[in-house]
Amino acid sequence: MITRTSTRLGLIAAAALLVLTGCSSTEAPGAGASASPSEDAATVHRVPAGVTLTDAWVKATTEGMSAVFGDIVNTGSEDVTLSAAGVSESRMVELHETVDNGSGQMVMRQKDGGFVIPAGGTFELRPGGNHIMLMDLTGPLVAGNTVTLTLAFMDGSVIEQAVPIKDFAGANETYESEAPTPGSGH
Repeated sequence: MITRTSTRLGLIAAAALLVLTGCSSTEAPGAGASASPSEDAATVHRVPAGVTLTDAWVKATTEGMSAVFGDIVNTGSEDVTLSAAGVSESRMVELHETVDNGSGQMVMRQKDGGFVIPAGGTFELRPGGNHIMLMDLTGPLVAGNTVTLTLAFMDGSVIEQAVPIKDFAGANETYESEAPTPGSGH
């Protein structure tokens, strides 16, 4: 668990560094695709070309865990992989998928390898489906407020975006680490 947390914190720190490095550049946001190979890689890939986060929101909660939902849209000509995410209000963030636990029950678990957003496609983050899990919250997430979400991609590019917090009564999923059901083998 410490290794996972350390790795994620390292990825988020790297993403933040890329954002800060990108802010010192004189290029327009999203520019850089035509940069020469001798330029710093952080300025070349600060924002993934053609990738946007739309209709994003975070579930309001007073403590414990929450999640980020929305659509990651890729209008580009190549697949991109979301490898990590972070918000300052959460000490631990994981990419989660929904899978059958072997006994017919759908459970949530960490998605190794990240989420692939297909070229010309959309990757949905939904309650009861794939989502970005926020754990070990530093305080309540109050409906009407926002959090700043950082998405880090495998190619080193990042998106940083303010995301609204909303009330939502659902998304009370079962997680793979919870007590196994009889005959599940987990």
